Amino acid sequence: MRAPRLRSAVTATAMAVAIGGSALAAPVLAAAPAAAVTARIDSGPATSAITGMWAWGNPIDPAVDARGEGLAQFEPQALADFAAAHHLRTVFLSVPWAADEGPFGVWLTDAVNALHAAGVTKVAALGGDPAWADDPSLAAAWTTAALRAAPFDAVQFDVEPWVVSSDAELPAVVTKLQTMYDRARVAAGSVPVGADLPWWLAAKPQPGGGTAFDALLPHLKSVAIVAFSDHAAGTDGIVAFAKPAAQAAAAKRIPFTIGVETDTPEVAGGPGATFGDDSASLLESETAAVRTQLSGLRGYGGVTVEHLLAWQDLLAR
Repeated sequence: MRAPRLRSAVTATAMAVAIGGSALAAPVLAAAPAAAVTARIDSGPATSAITGMWAWGNPIDPAVDARGEGLAQFEPQALADFAAAHHLRTVFLSVPWAADEGPFGVWLTDAVNALHAAGVTKVAALGGDPAWADDPSLAAAWTTAALRAAPFDAVQFDVEPWVVSSDAELPAVVTKLQTMYDRARVAAGSVPVGADLPWWLAAKPQPGGGTAFDALLPHLKSVAIVAFSDHAAGTDGIVAFAKPAAQAAAAKRIPFTIGVETDTPEVAGGPGATFGDDSASLLESETAAVRTQLSGLRGYGGVTVEHLLAWQDLLAR
Protein backbone atom coordinates (compact mmCIF):
# COMPACT_ATOMS: atom_id res chain seq x y z
CA MET A 1 0.00 0.00 0.00
CA ARG A 2 1.19 3.49 -0.77
CA ALA A 3 -0.69 5.69 1.65
CA PRO A 4 -0.30 8.99 -0.27
CA ARG A 5 -2.67 7.64 -2.89
CA LEU A 6 -5.39 7.08 -0.31
CA ARG A 7 -4.93 10.37 1.47
CA SER A 8 -4.77 12.42 -1.69
CA ALA A 9 -7.93 10.93 -3.10
CA VAL A 10 -9.97 12.13 -0.14
CA THR A 11 -8.71 15.72 -0.27
CA ALA A 12 -11.11 17.26 -2.72
CA THR A 13 -14.20 15.84 -1.08
CA ALA A 14 -12.93 16.52 2.43
CA MET A 15 -12.65 20.23 1.67
CA ALA A 16 -16.36 20.43 1.11
CA VAL A 17 -17.42 17.76 3.57
CA ALA A 18 -15.49 18.67 6.71
CA ILE A 19 -17.22 21.97 7.39
CA GLY A 20 -20.58 21.01 5.98
CA GLY A 21 -20.93 17.93 8.16
CA SER A 22 -22.16 15.54 5.47
CA ALA A 23 -21.09 11.89 5.33
CA LEU A 24 -17.49 11.12 4.48
CA ALA A 25 -17.49 8.43 1.86
CA ALA A 26 -14.78 9.72 -0.39
CA PRO A 27 -11.72 7.83 -1.67
CA VAL A 28 -7.41 9.60 -0.53
CA LEU A 29 -0.97 4.03 20.21
CA ALA A 30 -3.16 5.83 26.22
CA ALA A 31 0.20 7.61 25.50
CA ALA A 32 1.75 9.98 28.00
CA PRO A 33 1.46 13.66 27.06
CA ALA A 34 4.19 15.00 24.85
CA ALA A 35 7.10 16.72 26.49
CA ALA A 36 6.53 20.43 26.85
CA VAL A 37 7.50 22.54 23.88
CA THR A 38 8.41 26.01 25.01
CA ALA A 39 9.56 27.61 21.78
CA ARG A 40 9.39 27.34 18.05
CA ILE A 41 11.21 24.30 16.76
CA ASP A 42 12.42 25.97 13.56
CA SER A 43 13.92 29.08 15.11
CA GLY A 44 17.01 28.82 12.93
CA PRO A 45 17.74 30.95 9.85
CA ALA A 46 16.66 28.42 7.21
CA THR A 47 15.73 30.13 3.95
CA SER A 48 13.07 27.59 3.01
CA ALA A 49 9.96 26.90 5.04
CA ILE A 50 10.19 23.25 4.00
CA THR A 51 11.80 21.18 6.74
CA GLY A 52 10.72 17.62 5.98
CA MET A 53 9.35 15.12 3.52
CA TRP A 54 7.51 11.87 3.20
CA ALA A 55 9.63 9.30 1.35
CA TRP A 56 7.54 6.41 0.00
CA GLY A 57 9.61 3.77 -1.78
CA ASN A 58 12.78 1.71 -1.60
CA PRO A 59 15.76 0.72 -3.76
CA ILE A 60 15.51 -3.04 -3.17
CA ASP A 61 15.54 -5.13 -6.34
CA PRO A 62 12.09 -6.76 -6.67
CA ALA A 63 13.83 -9.82 -8.12
CA VAL A 64 15.52 -10.24 -4.74
CA ASP A 65 12.50 -9.39 -2.56
CA ALA A 66 8.89 -9.04 -3.69
CA ARG A 67 8.55 -5.92 -1.50
CA GLY A 68 11.29 -4.20 -3.50
CA GLU A 69 10.62 -1.28 -5.83
CA GLY A 70 14.08 -0.80 -7.35
CA LEU A 71 14.06 3.01 -6.98
CA ALA A 72 17.57 4.47 -7.13
CA GLN A 73 16.36 7.70 -5.50
CA PHE A 74 16.10 5.76 -2.24
CA GLU A 75 19.69 4.56 -2.11
CA PRO A 76 21.10 5.86 1.20
CA GLN A 77 23.51 8.36 -0.32
CA ALA A 78 20.90 9.65 -2.76
CA LEU A 79 18.47 10.25 0.10
CA ALA A 80 21.19 11.95 2.14
CA ASP A 81 22.29 14.17 -0.73
CA PHE A 82 18.75 15.34 -1.39
CA ALA A 83 18.06 15.98 2.30
CA ALA A 84 21.30 17.93 2.69
CA ALA A 85 20.64 20.02 -0.43
CA HIS A 86 17.25 21.04 0.96
CA HIS A 87 18.33 21.41 4.61
CA LEU A 88 15.73 18.90 5.78
CA ARG A 89 15.45 18.04 9.44
CA THR A 90 12.74 15.37 9.23
CA VAL A 91 12.29 12.43 6.88
CA PHE A 92 9.40 9.99 7.12
CA LEU A 93 10.90 6.91 5.46
CA SER A 94 8.54 4.15 4.38
CA VAL A 95 9.09 0.76 5.99
CA PRO A 96 7.48 -2.46 4.72
CA TRP A 97 5.93 -5.24 6.75
CA ALA A 98 8.51 -7.47 8.50
CA ALA A 99 11.30 -5.01 7.79
CA ASP A 100 13.70 -7.01 9.96
CA GLU A 101 13.55 -9.88 7.47
CA GLY A 102 15.37 -10.05 4.14
CA PRO A 103 17.47 -7.22 2.67
CA PHE A 104 15.55 -4.29 4.13
CA GLY A 105 17.39 -4.09 7.44
CA VAL A 106 20.73 -3.26 5.82
CA TRP A 107 19.23 -0.64 3.54
CA LEU A 108 17.16 1.00 6.28
CA THR A 109 20.10 1.12 8.70
CA ASP A 110 22.37 2.62 6.04
CA ALA A 111 19.67 5.12 5.06
CA VAL A 112 19.03 6.27 8.63
CA ASN A 113 22.76 6.66 9.27
CA ALA A 114 23.31 8.54 6.01
CA LEU A 115 20.41 10.90 6.70
CA HIS A 116 21.72 11.60 10.20
CA ALA A 117 25.14 12.37 8.75
CA ALA A 118 23.45 14.78 6.32
CA GLY A 119 21.91 16.78 9.16
CA VAL A 120 18.49 15.16 9.43
CA THR A 121 17.65 15.00 13.13
CA LYS A 122 14.49 12.90 12.89
CA VAL A 123 14.18 9.84 10.65
CA ALA A 124 10.85 8.20 11.32
CA ALA A 125 9.70 4.74 10.27
CA LEU A 126 6.66 5.44 8.11
CA GLY A 127 3.86 2.97 7.55
CA GLY A 128 0.19 2.33 7.67
CA ASP A 129 -2.72 0.27 6.48
CA PRO A 130 -6.37 1.04 7.27
CA ALA A 131 -6.76 -2.54 8.53
CA TRP A 132 -4.40 -1.75 11.41
CA ALA A 133 -7.13 0.32 13.04
CA ASP A 134 -9.30 -2.80 13.27
CA ASP A 135 -6.42 -4.99 14.45
CA PRO A 136 -3.94 -2.87 16.45
CA SER A 137 -1.74 -5.92 17.04
CA LEU A 138 -0.68 -5.51 13.41
CA ALA A 139 0.50 -1.95 14.04
CA ALA A 140 2.42 -3.16 17.10
CA ALA A 141 4.02 -5.99 15.13
CA TRP A 142 5.04 -3.64 12.31
CA THR A 143 6.50 -1.20 14.86
CA THR A 144 8.54 -3.90 16.59
CA ALA A 145 9.99 -5.12 13.29
CA ALA A 146 10.74 -1.60 12.02
CA LEU A 147 12.64 -0.63 15.16
CA ARG A 148 14.50 -3.94 15.14
CA ALA A 149 15.52 -3.32 11.52
CA ALA A 150 17.06 0.14 11.91
CA PRO A 151 17.85 2.88 14.49
CA PHE A 152 14.86 5.11 13.78
CA ASP A 153 14.28 8.24 15.85
CA ALA A 154 10.51 7.93 15.71
CA VAL A 155 7.55 6.05 14.30
CA GLN A 156 5.07 7.79 11.99
CA PHE A 157 1.65 6.33 11.17
CA ASP A 158 -0.36 7.08 8.09
CA VAL A 159 -3.50 5.05 8.86
CA GLU A 160 -6.67 6.41 7.31
CA PRO A 161 -9.79 4.39 8.12
CA TRP A 162 -11.99 7.40 7.31
CA VAL A 163 -11.49 6.56 3.65
CA VAL A 164 -14.31 4.03 4.06
CA SER A 165 -16.15 5.70 6.97
CA SER A 166 -18.99 8.16 7.33
CA ASP A 167 -19.35 11.03 9.80
CA ALA A 168 -21.58 8.85 11.95
CA GLU A 169 -18.83 6.26 12.16
CA LEU A 170 -16.03 8.74 12.91
CA PRO A 171 -16.24 8.58 16.75
CA ALA A 172 -15.79 4.80 16.57
CA VAL A 173 -12.88 5.28 14.15
CA VAL A 174 -11.26 7.70 16.60
CA THR A 175 -11.54 5.13 19.39
CA LYS A 176 -9.91 2.50 17.18
CA LEU A 177 -7.03 4.83 16.34
CA GLN A 178 -6.51 5.72 20.00
CA THR A 179 -6.15 2.02 20.76
CA MET A 180 -3.86 1.46 17.79
CA TYR A 181 -1.55 4.33 18.74
CA ASP A 182 -1.42 3.10 22.33
CA ARG A 183 -0.52 -0.45 21.31
CA ALA A 184 2.18 0.83 18.97
CA ARG A 185 3.55 3.10 21.71
CA VAL A 186 4.00 0.09 23.98
CA ALA A 187 5.84 -1.72 21.18
CA ALA A 188 7.97 1.36 20.48
CA GLY A 189 9.12 1.78 24.07
CA SER A 190 11.05 5.04 24.38
CA VAL A 191 10.79 5.81 20.64
CA PRO A 192 8.10 8.48 20.11
CA VAL A 193 5.03 7.79 17.99
CA GLY A 194 3.51 10.37 15.65
CA ALA A 195 0.86 10.37 12.96
CA ASP A 196 -0.40 12.07 9.84
CA LEU A 197 -3.84 13.59 10.47
CA PRO A 198 -5.99 15.58 8.02
CA TRP A 199 -6.90 19.14 8.91
CA TRP A 200 -10.64 18.49 8.78
CA LEU A 201 -10.55 16.26 11.89
CA ALA A 202 -10.36 19.56 13.80
CA ALA A 203 -13.80 20.42 12.39
CA LYS A 204 -15.46 17.17 13.50
CA PRO A 205 -17.06 17.32 16.97
CA GLN A 206 -16.86 14.30 19.26
CA PRO A 207 -19.93 13.16 21.22
CA GLY A 208 -18.16 13.81 24.53
CA GLY A 209 -16.92 17.26 23.51
CA GLY A 210 -13.96 18.59 21.59
CA THR A 211 -13.07 17.40 18.11
CA ALA A 212 -11.79 14.20 16.58
CA PHE A 213 -8.38 15.87 16.28
CA ASP A 214 -8.43 16.84 19.98
CA ALA A 215 -9.26 13.25 20.94
CA LEU A 216 -6.25 11.83 19.09
CA LEU A 217 -3.59 14.32 20.22
CA PRO A 218 -2.99 12.88 23.74
CA HIS A 219 -2.06 9.56 22.17
CA LEU A 220 0.73 11.05 20.02
CA LYS A 221 4.09 12.72 20.50
CA SER A 222 3.91 14.70 17.25
CA VAL A 223 1.54 15.26 14.35
CA ALA A 224 1.83 16.10 10.67
CA ILE A 225 -1.26 18.16 9.81
CA VAL A 226 -2.20 17.31 6.24
CA ALA A 227 -3.60 20.44 4.57
CA PHE A 228 -3.47 19.87 0.86
CA SER A 229 -3.97 23.08 -1.13
CA ASP A 230 -1.78 24.89 -3.65
CA HIS A 231 -2.01 28.31 -1.98
CA ALA A 232 -1.57 29.68 1.52
CA ALA A 233 -4.26 32.37 1.69
CA GLY A 234 -8.04 32.30 1.41
CA THR A 235 -10.78 30.18 2.89
CA ASP A 236 -9.59 27.18 0.86
CA GLY A 237 -5.90 27.82 1.53
CA ILE A 238 -3.34 25.93 3.60
CA VAL A 239 -3.44 28.38 6.52
CA ALA A 240 -7.23 28.35 6.88
CA PHE A 241 -7.32 24.58 6.62
CA ALA A 242 -4.46 23.90 9.03
CA LYS A 243 -4.80 26.67 11.63
CA PRO A 244 -7.50 25.15 13.91
CA ALA A 245 -5.59 21.86 14.11
CA ALA A 246 -2.29 23.72 14.58
CA GLN A 247 -3.77 25.78 17.41
CA ALA A 248 -5.11 22.62 19.04
CA ALA A 249 -1.69 20.97 18.82
CA ALA A 250 0.01 24.08 20.19
CA ALA A 251 -2.42 24.22 23.13
CA LYS A 252 -1.56 20.61 23.99
CA ARG A 253 2.17 21.25 23.44
CA ILE A 254 2.34 18.64 20.68
CA PRO A 255 4.98 19.45 18.02
CA PHE A 256 3.51 19.69 14.53
CA THR A 257 4.33 20.26 10.90
CA ILE A 258 2.09 21.23 8.00
CA GLY A 259 1.86 18.78 5.11
CA VAL A 260 1.53 19.85 1.47
CA GLU A 261 1.22 17.83 -1.74
CA THR A 262 3.32 17.77 -4.92
CA ASP A 263 1.84 14.78 -6.73
CA THR A 264 -0.26 15.06 -9.88
CA PRO A 265 -3.78 16.51 -9.74
CA GLU A 266 -5.12 13.09 -10.68
CA VAL A 267 -3.57 11.58 -7.58
CA ALA A 268 -4.12 14.59 -5.31
CA GLY A 269 -7.84 14.98 -5.98
CA GLY A 270 -7.67 18.04 -8.22
CA PRO A 271 -5.32 20.86 -9.24
CA GLY A 272 -6.23 22.98 -6.22
CA ALA A 273 -4.97 20.31 -3.84
CA THR A 274 -1.40 20.06 -5.10
CA PHE A 275 1.63 21.99 -6.28
CA GLY A 276 2.25 19.16 -8.74
CA ASP A 277 0.92 21.15 -11.69
CA ASP A 278 2.51 24.41 -10.54
CA SER A 279 6.20 25.13 -9.94
CA ALA A 280 8.90 24.64 -7.35
CA SER A 281 9.11 28.42 -6.91
CA LEU A 282 5.38 28.62 -6.10
CA LEU A 283 5.81 25.78 -3.61
CA GLU A 284 8.55 27.79 -1.90
CA SER A 285 6.70 31.09 -1.87
CA GLU A 286 3.39 29.68 -0.62
CA THR A 287 5.00 27.57 2.09
CA ALA A 288 6.95 30.67 3.15
CA ALA A 289 3.58 32.39 3.57
CA VAL A 290 2.40 29.47 5.67
CA ARG A 291 5.47 29.89 7.89
CA THR A 292 4.73 33.59 8.29
CA GLN A 293 1.19 32.86 9.47
CA LEU A 294 1.74 29.81 11.66
CA SER A 295 5.32 29.86 12.92
CA GLY A 296 4.39 31.86 16.01
CA LEU A 297 2.48 28.87 17.36
CA ARG A 298 4.24 26.78 20.01
CA GLY A 299 5.60 23.57 18.51
CA TYR A 300 5.57 24.67 14.88
CA GLY A 301 8.15 22.60 13.00
CA GLY A 302 7.88 23.78 9.41
CA VAL A 303 6.34 22.32 6.28
CA THR A 304 6.59 18.69 5.20
CA VAL A 305 6.31 17.76 1.52
CA GLU A 306 4.41 14.81 0.13
CA HIS A 307 6.40 13.10 -1.37
CA LEU A 308 10.04 12.63 -2.45
CA LEU A 309 9.52 11.38 -6.00
CA ALA A 310 6.83 13.90 -6.89
CA TRP A 311 8.84 16.75 -5.35
CA GLN A 312 11.87 15.72 -7.39
CA ASP A 313 9.75 15.72 -10.53
CA LEU A 314 8.57 19.24 -9.71
CA LEU A 315 12.12 20.45 -9.12
CA ALA A 316 13.28 18.95 -12.42
CA ARG A 317 10.94 21.07 -14.56
